Amino acid sequence: MASTLGRVSNLDARPAETRCHAAGQGGPASRLLEPRDVPLGGIRAMRVSRTLPHRELPTVGAWCFLDQFGPQHTDMVVLPHPHTGLQTVTWPVQGEIHHRDSVGSDVVVRPGQLNLMTSGPGIAHSEISLGDAPLLHGLQLWVALPEAAAGTATPGFEQHTDLPIYDGDGVRATVVVGELAGTTSPATTYSPLLGAQLDVDGAATVPLRPDFEHAVLVLTGRATVAGTPLEPGPLLYLGTGRSELTLRAHDDDTTLFLLGGEPFPDDLVMWWNFVGRSHEDIVAAREEWERPGQERFGTVSGHGTDRIPAPPLPPLRLTPRRRRPSTG
Repeated sequence: MASTLGRVSNLDARPAETRCHAAGQGGPASRLLEPRDVPLGGIRAMRVSRTLPHRELPTVGAWCFLDQFGPQHTDMVVLPHPHTGLQTVTWPVQGEIHHRDSVGSDVVVRPGQLNLMTSGPGIAHSEISLGDAPLLHGLQLWVALPEAAAGTATPGFEQHTDLPIYDGDGVRATVVVGELAGTTSPATTYSPLLGAQLDVDGAATVPLRPDFEHAVLVLTGRATVAGTPLEPGPLLYLGTGRSELTLRAHDDDTTLFLLGGEPFPDDLVMWWNFVGRSHEDIVAAREEWERPGQERFGTVSGHGTDRIPAPPLPPLRLTPRRRRPSTG
């Protein structure tokens, strides 16, 4: 029996609260953040490597959730479920997924294409893999919407099939979200942000914005990043204040993903698939999703009444979490 995978969703039956305080002052850092091994979808689930949110670091810029999944042959059947206060970013490396959502999108998600969904105050979507136990590998990420946009941004979906490329010595960067050295993605963003896939050949240097904080994850191969050996799994947090990033690939097929953004100014409360500013935000979103005939999140076509119910809230008040001070 094949396993089940949720890609831009948190399918934990008992999700813990994630408390995210606004970022403070920083500087250059070199911190390896070990991932958590998380099963998605039940006993026979695919396991993902989750590095954000981390107990030491809730966010990198506005990036607030990061899973790397696969490569693994698996089926994915993720029924309609809700999101608030965020954008989902699906970056497949291998495999194809059928995406539907409550604003009428009905598309196939393919490798090398950006799939960006904006929840605003509420959206729902589903994801079903194509083929019999296909090989799936990629990233699932969330971007927290700033307070001004969380309740007002128009729910929507964008698919960008022709992303811009930055070519440097020894590196070819696909700019997925935001801007890298003057090369800008067409994706809609609500805060200064960067997400880029780096294909590295030998030694390379990538220009960075010193006012951004950055982090790097290995997708394939092995590399030395800013002097730190890095393999698939951990997230290397680089802090702020860097104007460039030095890289060296140790394998022929070495691919990294670079995250960046201005340190996020807002306190966040994250629980299940909701991002809010307070305990009350989360409670209201959960209650609305569970209300028969709800309108806030809309309806995803093609599934009848099938949906993923919200898990019970923990018996405590949800509050923001502070990032731990950098140890360099």
